[in-house]
Amino acid sequence: MSIGFWQIAIVVILVVLLFGRGKISSLMGDVAKGIKSFKKGMASDAIDENQPKDVSEENKDSKDSN
Repeated sequence: MSIGFWQIAIVVILVVLLFGRGKISSLMGDVAKGIKSFKKGMASDAIDENQPKDVSEENKDSKDSN
């Protein structure tokens, strides 16, 4: 049994009736903001990984604090 056009249409109509157009559009806006922030976070992680880290500076700080 496959899902037909009319079954999908009925589900969409029920969702719109239950949640209203305003809530659905605000929910999609929140999803878009989440995707954008995720992509931004992934891009900044990639930039941080490409930059060399100076390990000697971290070792000096830990020895000085003891």
